Amino acid sequence: MTDSEILDSDTIKTLDTRISEVTVYTDRALITRRGTVSLTGNERELAIASLPATIDTESVRATGSGTIAVRLLGVRSETIFSSEPVADRTAEVTQQIQELETQKRAIEDKITARKIQLNFVQGLSEKSIGSFSSGIAKQQVGLTETGELLNFLGTNYLKYVSAIAEHQRQQQELDKQIEALQQQLHQLWQVQTPDYHQSFNIIVAIEASGSGNFNLEVSYVVERAMWVPLYDLRVNTTTNQINLNYLAEINQNTGEDWAGVALTLSTAKPGLGTLPPKLEPWYVDILHSTFKLQNTKSIARNRQISSDHSEDSDFSDHYEFERRSSDSASGTADAEPEPIEAETITAEVSREGGTVSFQVGGNTNIPSDGTPHKVTIFSENYPFKPEYIAVPRLVSFAYLQAVVVNPLTGATLLPGKANIFRNNTFVGTMQLENVSPGEEFKLNLGIDESLKIDRELVERQVDKKLISQQRRTSYAYRLNVTNLQQVQVHLTLKEQLPVSRNEQIKVRSTLTNPKIVPGEMGILEWIISLPPQAKQELYYQFVVEHSPDLRIVGLDI
Repeated sequence: MTDSEILDSDTIKTLDTRISEVTVYTDRALITRRGTVSLTGNERELAIASLPATIDTESVRATGSGTIAVRLLGVRSETIFSSEPVADRTAEVTQQIQELETQKRAIEDKITARKIQLNFVQGLSEKSIGSFSSGIAKQQVGLTETGELLNFLGTNYLKYVSAIAEHQRQQQELDKQIEALQQQLHQLWQVQTPDYHQSFNIIVAIEASGSGNFNLEVSYVVERAMWVPLYDLRVNTTTNQINLNYLAEINQNTGEDWAGVALTLSTAKPGLGTLPPKLEPWYVDILHSTFKLQNTKSIARNRQISSDHSEDSDFSDHYEFERRSSDSASGTADAEPEPIEAETITAEVSREGGTVSFQVGGNTNIPSDGTPHKVTIFSENYPFKPEYIAVPRLVSFAYLQAVVVNPLTGATLLPGKANIFRNNTFVGTMQLENVSPGEEFKLNLGIDESLKIDRELVERQVDKKLISQQRRTSYAYRLNVTNLQQVQVHLTLKEQLPVSRNEQIKVRSTLTNPKIVPGEMGILEWIISLPPQAKQELYYQFVVEHSPDLRIVGLDI
């Protein structure tokens, strides 16, 4: 049956409906459509025409209300094949690609400019080392001038490196969008004009008691929709505050645009099915020369078939229709001479068991273009505790970490990529794991040059006399830690002793100051607090004993 046949039927009335609500899962979406129709009492069926082919027809549900009594007798779907030219869509996609390519070229120009600046700083650094070293030795250049130069070089180097990294991240985002559009364009090129495509009509059988208005509501599940969490974490080291911007990256290519919808993001996983998976026998056997790899593949294939069947069982139970209503309010604000900052719309969080839902709002637009679209779930400021970790054997500066606690009243932070900014400077990305309310997590913020660490080998002495036919070599290291900040800092400093891989080689710790006990694999770990502008010395010794006939490797330290 075609659309025209539906329209020509006396007992079937076609509704104009719009998508009002969308719930997006990790791999699909639940769509709710609403429309109003004027009934005469003669209608036997209501039709919603030209719905996309991505619909799961088993998931269609209908309900409604009106000024007259209406019985809903059943819901069915009909497949429709139609044709339309693809030239307009091809031109539209091509224009979108060209616009993104223009943005990409602008970013490439910015990267080139930043690299020129970075190369200048690096060249200035290399040329300055010799002249300043000579000037300091001849007392022609003071330490103040040297410090100012080092601060200039370090600050600008970090600024240009961070700017390049941020531009490259923007470039990667554009590449994703361009790739998605190119895939669409490739699919359009494979199709001959006219393009014959499949769609669905939803038919609702009714029995109306008379004439009046009826509001029909239909829900169904579509494929090719997903969302993933994304975070922007902005750390302010002056106030020890972190702004957590919880975003959702939504991607849909369902065949219909979501315009002005009430959007909900859900962590539920309906695709896993309602039944638990069934365990198959786990066989073990000896290896025969005639044993084929295909046997293993067959077992895996049988398990997959069983899992698929469990997914199909009563799939529609996950999508039982739940009616929701929302109130809207409008108002006007008096004109103010001062500029008013824009307000970011955030989501309302709700929980049911282990499932979390985010109600984003009632005016969200997500086109069906296969490219990522970002919406804000919420943005909050959390206090954090700064901690420093240093490994002087490898790096002479400490690394800053921010220790953050997700409040008990907060939302669960799902696993996702986090972009980290330190004092508005992009420092890198990390994969944020699942963080429940009340749980602690850490952010790595890179090197902090305000904690300086000098490591020096102060002793390497080989005993001239053999003790119990063993040669003994003593090593000693001194570390000086300087806090250049105006606040007290907490530092975890890690060193290590050699670890013997042969029972003929003995390694013993003989002295640590402050006193600690070596941990596993010879790790020495001091946890210290340094007042502002304070210095502290750490010291440790160890001995290595072995037969004089043995040649030891790995002690070139």
